[in-house]
Amino acid sequence: MPEPTPAPEVEVRRSRRRRRTVSAYREGERIVVLIPATMSARDEARWVADMVARIERKEQRRKPSDEQLMARARALNDAWLGGMATPSSVRWVSNQQSRWGSCTPGDRTIRLSERLQQMPAWVVDYVLVHELAHLLVPGHTEEFWAWVDRYPRAERAKGYLAGWSTAARLELPEGYDPT
Repeated sequence: MPEPTPAPEVEVRRSRRRRRTVSAYREGERIVVLIPATMSARDEARWVADMVARIERKEQRRKPSDEQLMARARALNDAWLGGMATPSSVRWVSNQQSRWGSCTPGDRTIRLSERLQQMPAWVVDYVLVHELAHLLVPGHTEEFWAWVDRYPRAERAKGYLAGWSTAARLELPEGYDPT
């Protein structure tokens, strides 16, 4: 049974210039709700709950399920790895803060960081291809990179992930490998 999702951190910002409209957006791990300064506490509570629910519904629609992720991995395996890298499972995990994905060749499992859910699909696809390639070649050898580089957007995705890491001020280790 999956763990319940914790309630998001919410920040309410009141504005004197805002008269009637309420809006919300995600800022990192927090949901920011913008409301008029004159709104009552009762209306604020109702609007905050409504806006948080809207953001979460929108995000849930964008987040592929583990089953959809597995189907995507199978399609990528067929398209770029000749169908030779069949995983036993592919799933999202919340405990990877310094990696984008990981693979255990022994049991053929792949895990992707939930942080990838906010990124373009072609970046997620790259990380999937990278982890699938580990089912063929465990280390980061020339042979491994030859498999990964079959994915046409590999270089672009590597740059995207490196840029994201730099923007997020994650320390990039020497010999950085974006997965």
